[in-house]
Amino acid sequence: MDVYTTKAGAVRGRRTARDRGIVAVRGLPYAAPPFGDLRFRAPRSAEPWDGVRDCPAFGPVAPQSAELPGAPVWSPGDEDILTLNIWTPADGPGDLPVLVWIHGGAYVFGSSAQPDFDGTALAGRGLVVVTLNSRIGFEGFGHLPDDRGPGGPAPDGSGAPFPDNRGLLDQIAALEWVRDNISAFGGSPDRVTLAGQSSGAGSVACLTVADRARGLFRRAVLHSAVNAFATVEQAARTTAEVAEAAGVPATRAGLLAAPPEDLVAAADRVRARYAQDPGSGQRHYDPAIYGPVADGVLLTADPLEALAAGAGGTVELLVCHTTEEYWLLDAVGSSAKVTTEEQLAAFAADFGLPAALVEGHRELLPDAPVLDVYLSLYSGLLFAEYSTRLAEAHALAGGRAFLARFDRRRDHTGRRVRAWHCADVPFAFGNLHEESVHFLVGGPPGAADQELSGRMTRAWADFAAHGDPGWDALDGPAGSGAAVRVWRTAEERQGVQQEHGRGAAGGLRDLWRTAGLPLLAP
Repeated sequence: MDVYTTKAGAVRGRRTARDRGIVAVRGLPYAAPPFGDLRFRAPRSAEPWDGVRDCPAFGPVAPQSAELPGAPVWSPGDEDILTLNIWTPADGPGDLPVLVWIHGGAYVFGSSAQPDFDGTALAGRGLVVVTLNSRIGFEGFGHLPDDRGPGGPAPDGSGAPFPDNRGLLDQIAALEWVRDNISAFGGSPDRVTLAGQSSGAGSVACLTVADRARGLFRRAVLHSAVNAFATVEQAARTTAEVAEAAGVPATRAGLLAAPPEDLVAAADRVRARYAQDPGSGQRHYDPAIYGPVADGVLLTADPLEALAAGAGGTVELLVCHTTEEYWLLDAVGSSAKVTTEEQLAAFAADFGLPAALVEGHRELLPDAPVLDVYLSLYSGLLFAEYSTRLAEAHALAGGRAFLARFDRRRDHTGRRVRAWHCADVPFAFGNLHEESVHFLVGGPPGAADQELSGRMTRAWADFAAHGDPGWDALDGPAGSGAAVRVWRTAEERQGVQQEHGRGAAGGLRDLWRTAGLPLLAP
């Protein structure tokens, strides 16, 4: 019987159908439900239980309006949302490296129950895999004004009744749970790697530079980290917009009285207004409105600035981005269409992009339509260049950092699938067989895809175990002689190879390096 004893009580897992040598424990609470008296507060420890708690299914997802393939949806009344899931070898030797995964979703959607994040294959590589849910949207990242609404001391005695960055605090609570309990599942609390993609990678970047998370993990994997970080003033303006859309005062009392579903719907209306208004500035193009806040408590600066100042310490980084990030957002219709020269000029002006950067993209994409020039610019602005600079900043500050690019494409049933945002995740998790990811990767996988996936899961496992994914760490700016691993199938230039600034990707790096990178607010 696969029973494990945690500090809160015993839990029972199930052998996975895919690999009977792997046990999955799902929906295990790491903190109390953050509602009622605990709403908008720092996470509090889960209540202990008697007997053996059966854990066969994922826990409820955090409040959101998204309906994702293969994953559960949120319903009002679902409150026990701070849960995690564990995959571990049934007969493992113990003291195994641990990989803790934070999902993406623009800080407003997603969950650990998405089929792409199943940990069976990585556990088969000798890891204990942990995935988690944390608060998102207003519940996790909305700023509560400092007024005379209800407050009082926080339940944990921190003195901050309604802190910013509650989603990050949840993730820290999950890491503390891992520190205190993972040995019961065969994992080593001293060998933890924190990993995430998109806003999940943004969270990982924040925790890498946060003193509060120091010592909870020794390595970090960041795929497509998002360039989005707010000041308190910017977060307060978002609160005012959401409160107005919800029809409540922008006060603590007003926001506490608004049900979670009302704030979710209000945020959707705010985002829709930006999407429909070409004159609304940066948020028109990708209306994400929430993100980590420089509150001066948990976070004092953007992670890029903090890493450059040495705040990453001895944490080792493995950073990856895809080469055509933003094409996915266009394909699913979640970003503005820029198809004319006038629209492209407005986009460049809204983000303060120099003319030389735009013209340089035209030269590297000589036959591309305006839309592709825009998507290439936005790919670098929001994901690729920011991710690359995180790795470079850490390396130049004396840290150890590895950099990779995912460059696998596929033509399938008349549709071209690019090396776009999210496509790398099912490869790294070893979950190409899941039907829900076939849109991302272009249908059922072939042998070359499976071989590439095997190399990527091995790189993650080796990095988590030994700090060596299989190529050289950065010793200078990427594209100037530093090694960058390029993930391709064997049918695409014979698979993985070292790239030294050649080709379009290297050319785009040169353009961004001379143009600078504006830091964006959600």
